[in-house]
Amino acid sequence: MKKLLTTAVCSSLLLLAGCNDNTAPTKENSVSEKPQAQETTSALKTKKTALVSGIEKANFDTSVRPQDNFYLYVNGGWLKSHEIPADKTSIGSFYDLRDKADSDVKTIIEELAATPNLQPGSDEQKVADLYRSYMDTDKLNSLGISPLHPLLNEINSLKDKHDLAAFFGKYQAYGLGGPLAFYISVDAKDSNRYATHIWQSGLGLPDKDYYFNEAERFVKLRDGYVKHITNMYKLAGFKDGEKAAKTIMDLETQLAKYHWDRVQTRDSEKRYNKFATDKLNTLAQSFDWNAFLEAIGVSARKDIIINQPDFIAGFGQIFADTSLDDWKKYLTFHALSANASYLTSEIDNENFDFYSKQLSGRQEQRPRWKRGVGVVNHNLGEVIGKVYVKRHFTPEAKTRMTQLVENLRSAYGSSINDLEWMSAETKKAAQVKLAAFTPKIGYPDKWEDYSALEIKADDLVGNIMRSRKVSFQKNIDKLDDPIHKWEWGMTPQTVNAYYNPTVNEIVFPAAILQPPFFNMAADDAVNYGGIGAVIGHEMGHGFDDQGSRYDATGNLRNWWTEHDLAEFKKRTKALIEQYNQYKVFDDLHVNGQLTLGENIGDLSGVTIAYKAYKASLNGKEAPIIDGLTGDERFFMGFAQVWRGKKVEKALRNQVATDPHSPAEFRAIGSLSNMNEFYKTFNVKEGDKMYIAPEKRVKIW
Repeated sequence: MKKLLTTAVCSSLLLLAGCNDNTAPTKENSVSEKPQAQETTSALKTKKTALVSGIEKANFDTSVRPQDNFYLYVNGGWLKSHEIPADKTSIGSFYDLRDKADSDVKTIIEELAATPNLQPGSDEQKVADLYRSYMDTDKLNSLGISPLHPLLNEINSLKDKHDLAAFFGKYQAYGLGGPLAFYISVDAKDSNRYATHIWQSGLGLPDKDYYFNEAERFVKLRDGYVKHITNMYKLAGFKDGEKAAKTIMDLETQLAKYHWDRVQTRDSEKRYNKFATDKLNTLAQSFDWNAFLEAIGVSARKDIIINQPDFIAGFGQIFADTSLDDWKKYLTFHALSANASYLTSEIDNENFDFYSKQLSGRQEQRPRWKRGVGVVNHNLGEVIGKVYVKRHFTPEAKTRMTQLVENLRSAYGSSINDLEWMSAETKKAAQVKLAAFTPKIGYPDKWEDYSALEIKADDLVGNIMRSRKVSFQKNIDKLDDPIHKWEWGMTPQTVNAYYNPTVNEIVFPAAILQPPFFNMAADDAVNYGGIGAVIGHEMGHGFDDQGSRYDATGNLRNWWTEHDLAEFKKRTKALIEQYNQYKVFDDLHVNGQLTLGENIGDLSGVTIAYKAYKASLNGKEAPIIDGLTGDERFFMGFAQVWRGKKVEKALRNQVATDPHSPAEFRAIGSLSNMNEFYKTFNVKEGDKMYIAPEKRVKIW
């Protein structure tokens, strides 16, 4: 389960689907140079033209005082003048870049698709034919659900619970694992080996709370989900859809009772529960573990890490108490649901109506070509990435970005040394971890091999199934290998970044290295406020409430003194309380506990980026550009990268399930704790962003 793997082990700048749902984040780049002294400003500049400010003043709302809401001051004009299109739930800085990346990828794909006589089995043929197979809706409509007949027949032919357990194992490779999500990842307490893992799964709604919350919105969504299951059964030509829907909803509700909530699942130590595989029956005696593991191909493994043991115990009881016929109904629906986007237009639209329209507020399907780009990116992403990098990422950008990373690393080290609350012993361990960070910038040094994947122009479901199987098998094959440190968890054309604690790496794909995050034509101030804060954010994940539990080699091990850990927790508690106060709607607040890791990342990111920016000036005054001082441009650069707008349903979903705070609070929450921001914009008591000095949170 690639998606679950990345969710479990890495922290991204912006949640898309975990960190990413392309490949496992397990690789580091070539060893970076040792941190150098801060580069001078001139070393980071282009020499031929005068540099611009990079600040988009047209987006300002000067009716808002910067001291009251700096996010609205910098972005309010844009928020007022931009409406969310019907085919989107979100717009903003990230999404503009994502649209640009999609357009760039579309050009690459269409050029390949228009090329005659592509070599069969070549990467180019695979890209062209995968895209063609997705875009040929006439073919998909003519096929109906026949591409799923082998899978559905296998479900119908299950004879007993032994067969059912084996089915759960076999179809892990095809994205239909049922309540157990099996995956391969680095062993968090032995980071030199890969281990098998199981994560709780099995729900059709986003989170356990959606099954039990009695607020009107959740009641309507549950009713809508039952109707959706009924409709899917009808469109597939199956009988008794209403009865099946009730059975499936009841079964998922039972499973949801045992799911850990989002806060619990963030706890790295609590999730680490290694069991001998021959002792798994002590958790769930009624489940045939040997049949399950043998079907996956890992029955010879001696141990497995269970992320949520309570869930497994509950699942075992549910597995025993639920009839085989009810499990068949459940699997039939989830087989349809997992492949709905690759079937007929009617099934695809029904799936959209519930999961995008009712659940997230998207009113119209995205253009078919954009969805096709997503399919190619997901299944053949690094084939596209090779071409994308050649066209859209220059060596000069990589060089400048490398310098920025090292400047941030140096500033982080200086900040650690200056911490008054941390002992010398813990500082030493923190410095060792910081020095061991492996940065990856732009693109992999070694590209993914897709030679085992067969793609046909007239077999979309088959293409997707084979892609899932090949990807899953690649992960299984890692089990006796050294750690694949060359792998990336995101493609170069992904607008995001991430930190992976088990290999202690920070990763910045090429597509995010563009304005407003990274502007080669701009003065340093806006770049430090933008991409500098992003770099600092990902470094900060190495020292957030969970990342700080991993040492320099990626092992889940306490390297803190007892006193320092208590001081750290005192500061994080204050940050939780600060974010708990932010109101998203009158009836909804930010969850400071759920968002703690990302809030630490944001706060430490902008704090360290500012420190690095000031060091880069070498004691000189920054130039005035567009009437703005360097410090003003730095903070504005930070605020404008969070420019964004979401429909209400999507924003409510984010607060319920996403470890990132809404964009507005990512901007003002961090800046409200920075003394330098107060000085730059003359923030005083009585201003809405004011926090008393003794209550401002300073962690790193």
